[in-house]
Amino acid sequence: MALDIDSYAGRVEAFVGELNREYHLHFSGQKAAYEVEGVYGRHAGLFERDTVERLREAAGAGGGERRRRSAYLLEFAVDGYLGRACAAEEAAIAGREAELELEVDGEPVAYRGAPLALANEADASRRRRIEEARIAALAEWLNPLHRAALERSHQLVAELGWPSYAEALAELRGIDLVELGGQVRVFLDGTEARYAELIDPQLKAVLGIGLADAGRADMARFFRAPALDVVFDPGRLLRSFSEAMSDLGLDLAAQRNILLDTEPRPTKTPRAYCAPVRVPAEIHLVVPRVGGRQDFAALFHEGGHAEHYANVDPGLAVEYRYLGDNSVTESFAFLLEHITEDEGWLRSALDAEPEPISAHSIAVRLYFLRRYAAKLLYELELHGRDADPQRMPARYRQLISEATGIEWTEETWLDDVDGGFYVAAYLRAWALEARWRAALRDRFGESWHTRPAAGDWLRGLWRDGQRLRAGELLAEETGEELRFDALAGEFA
Repeated sequence: MALDIDSYAGRVEAFVGELNREYHLHFSGQKAAYEVEGVYGRHAGLFERDTVERLREAAGAGGGERRRRSAYLLEFAVDGYLGRACAAEEAAIAGREAELELEVDGEPVAYRGAPLALANEADASRRRRIEEARIAALAEWLNPLHRAALERSHQLVAELGWPSYAEALAELRGIDLVELGGQVRVFLDGTEARYAELIDPQLKAVLGIGLADAGRADMARFFRAPALDVVFDPGRLLRSFSEAMSDLGLDLAAQRNILLDTEPRPTKTPRAYCAPVRVPAEIHLVVPRVGGRQDFAALFHEGGHAEHYANVDPGLAVEYRYLGDNSVTESFAFLLEHITEDEGWLRSALDAEPEPISAHSIAVRLYFLRRYAAKLLYELELHGRDADPQRMPARYRQLISEATGIEWTEETWLDDVDGGFYVAAYLRAWALEARWRAALRDRFGESWHTRPAAGDWLRGLWRDGQRLRAGELLAEETGEELRFDALAGEFA
């Protein structure tokens, strides 16, 4: 019997809203328990094996919007099928992260607070002790859970008939991961020579040590760049974002559907996030306070997500408001984040001399592009047909070390992996953001971010949610092909 797509989609919306609300309450530090098992249990019918098979049939039949909707719902159903099976591990990981305390020099440091502690610690030797304690806790308490979830996901994908997790996700996400892997190799080769030239002087300026001596424990402090705090005054944080949106013709104060949370809480995740609980009616924008430039970048990034979701046409199908290709929403997040690196914005909004900030931002950007490029290559091996879990920690360390020039650790070989090949969404989003930026400059000038007409153009894109995948959307708007390797030219 054919599946009633509309009825199924309505149930999907209820589940996603409940799951995102649970995520938000826990990771914002407002709720201790992370009760995802209960959410999956209340909506178990969405993820039955028979439902997955019927959606697979629908996604392979016919054409047009019905086929597109079915493909997005199939992707959701498989994600949920795996998520339900791994919900116990997911809840246990979240619970342990929230309750774990490290002991460093006789003082307690919350496990989730370790990245913030590293960012704000001036003493390099103490940074290393914090990092060592965090890695030890990860290896003892969390890696066994990560390993169990990985193995179960691989097993379930095989039972559904795919040769490997990588091939399943490539089909479901509509992304040629092998082709993308080739593009990131070209990018890594094309930026190899420039990388050390750009990052070494910035490391010396921030940390007093160069690339040869910097370690993992130092990178949070490097991103933090405390010398820039005089420019990135926390008192200006919210006002600067509100004013930037106003320049684009967006009245943040009047957007009652965007709920901003910048309150510090002991168990609040150190990672900023946007939780689209009801799209477009209830969007939570959560930013932990690390300090300085990072807070501005995080707020503008997650603000990009929030504005995208908040401006979606409420009449769109559920699949296009909540599901689809997350490369699209990430591209808008990176686009608004990039405003905080723009020379004109730095002068006008913060009354700052842009040169040192721009130099630091470019080095950080290239670091992340190269690290994520290496992460994709690693995950293609980790989730491939012939993956050997015994050798993957060493392989992870090798690939990330080579790409970043920083001696990496093996223990984060699973903790550093986002589910569902989300690394590919980030990589494609960076490439798409660069094309949006170029299009905005062509249409509205170098100071596009001060033009309400540019905001109107963006709202036109946002209104369509994620109906189109990233490559389709770019081709429709500009006629260009989406390629990650093209980013190498930005660093020439």
